[in-house]
Formats: sequence, C-alpha cells, structure tokens
Amino acid sequence: MIAIDLCTFDPGVAAKTPAGFAAAVVDCVEASWDNGADIVLLPEFTWLGMESLVEPKTLQRVSEVFWGELLPALKSLLIRPGKAVVLGTVPFWDAERQELRNRAPILVEDRILYQDKLHLTPWESDFSPGTELRLWEFAGLRFAVVICLDIEIPEISTRLRGAGVDVLLVPSATETVLGVERVDRCASARAVELGCIVGVCHLTGKAEAGLIDENVGRTAVYFPSQAAFRDDPRWNESEIYESGSHKQRLIFDPKLLQVMRRMPLETNPSLLKKMPAFELVQD
Repeated sequence: MIAIDLCTFDPGVAAKTPAGFAAAVVDCVEASWDNGADIVLLPEFTWLGMESLVEPKTLQRVSEVFWGELLPALKSLLIRPGKAVVLGTVPFWDAERQELRNRAPILVEDRILYQDKLHLTPWESDFSPGTELRLWEFAGLRFAVVICLDIEIPEISTRLRGAGVDVLLVPSATETVLGVERVDRCASARAVELGCIVGVCHLTGKAEAGLIDENVGRTAVYFPSQAAFRDDPRWNESEIYESGSHKQRLIFDPKLLQVMRRMPLETNPSLLKKMPAFELVQD
C-alpha cells in the first residue's frame, strides 16, 4: 500500500524569519511521515509566505533565500529513506537565462528533483514557463507533478498517454471557488483519460504577498473509473477551506493499477494505443 498526504497550507503562519517559516513546513512534512505517509504534497506557492520576511520583498529575493540559504538545511532534514515530499512551489531564478520559474522542489529519498510550471496565469507575468514535464520513480511507481493550471491543459494529458504514469500530484493555488473547480474537475478527467491516480491540494488563507494575498482551496483524490477500483470510492473531495492547514490521506494498492491494465476487454480510454484520424467538419 502507498500512503500520500495531501496538505493544504496556510502561508500566513506565525513566523518572524525565513528559517521560522521553513520550520513550520518541516513540521508539517515530518508529522505526516511519522504518522505513516510515504509521500507528502504541499500546494503551489507555499513558499511565497516568506515574501514579507525578506528584504527586498521581491520574488527574486525569495528565490535567493530558499535555494541558497534554506534548501541545504531542508535536505538534511527531509531526505529520508523510503519517503518523498513535493515542497509546493517556490520562485527559482535562472541566472543563465535571466528568468524566474515557478518551480516545485521534489525530494525523493536521496534525490533532489524539480518540476517547473509549464502554463502561466495572467498574473504570473514575472515568470517564464518551463519546457519539460519530468517523470520520476518512487516505490516502483511512475509519478509526475502537474502544477495548477497545467492540469487544465488537455495537451499535457495527450503527451502523457502511453508514458505509463501511475500518479499525478497537483499542487495548486486558487483565490476563488471557480479556480478550485477548474483544477479539480480537470484532475478528475485526467484520472479517467490516463488511468492513473490524481491527488490535489490547494493553498488556503491570507498572506502579505502580491500573488497569494487571498486563497481558498481543498484536497481531492481521483481514481480511474474502472472495475479494479469498483469496491472503493473513486473520488473524494474535502470541503473548501478559507484558511488553515488540513490533510487528506490517500491510500491505494498499486496492484490495482496492474489489474486494471490487464483488462483489455473493459472500456478504458487509457488503453487506447492509437487515436483514429479524424477531421473537424463544419456543417
């Protein structure tokens, strides 16, 4: 069995320094691990809660503090055998290209990975889009981190078809219930299309930061609607929270994915090997 804790996070935590803010994140992750979780997922823009704690109060300075000052300590605390964590997202300054990226740091046992957001919202004008969707392995499963708006883009699902992805983890930040619905409804569709498990968590609360001043969200889990998963609920959405940190435990048996993929006579869009050619015709 694999256990994943999906965590909303309130960036308005009572912290006076970036190190204090990082300690609150570490406490959240370690509490989940100590309680049996194998993987922890935190929301998009978790680390923008530090913006009011740095000088100057800029995205680039948040990047410098996180990647240059905090990450070495986080590695020593959060690299643990048999455990993984997606630390939400944080600005990353690409000095070579002179660009900011909205980047998710991913710690997987003794490895440090990352995923950049590929599609940006209108208010993310200070960022540049990423260019790669990265797949990674943990506990014999193939994972991808798909950040917020990216889960709403069907072309990403098309590219993932046939890649053998088992789990999509979706860190998100939305300021209205409409944003929550867009992300979650599309996450449900990806679970059906790709025959994979999808876990979502959103940012909540208020913070003294331009991009995340107000946030609402929830946690959500989506399974394929296939016979192998018939005996358990195939989706579970929490209530929508306006503030505070909340956790939802996602537990699943990886063998059910194998069983599902060995049922070729069942209607299953994820098993279609070749899409038929067709034209769009206006009558």
